[in-house]
Amino acid sequence: MIFREPFVTSSYPSLTHALADALVDVLWFIEGSDDEQMDPDDAVKVLENVAHLCSTLPHDQQQELIALLGEMAAAEPSPARRKFLEEFPEDCGLVDDVS
Repeated sequence: MIFREPFVTSSYPSLTHALADALVDVLWFIEGSDDEQMDPDDAVKVLENVAHLCSTLPHDQQQELIALLGEMAAAEPSPARRKFLEEFPEDCGLVDDVS
């Protein structure tokens, strides 16, 4: 797993962007952790809780988060993390299964 430099950006355009970036960092860490770093059951609980929270956001907030994740993905230099960002909306229940 590739970690980004911590806090390379000294400011964000909004609190929403800062919090979305922090959430993605946490989930990216959990997703890439092996069983010795994090209990798999705990990891699943966290991921399911985030997915539930995202799926219960009002539609306008879901759309805002989807757009923000798209911007983050477009700016992401790491192919693996970019893919994670691109799949985030579907994985967290923000959009219907596209397959």
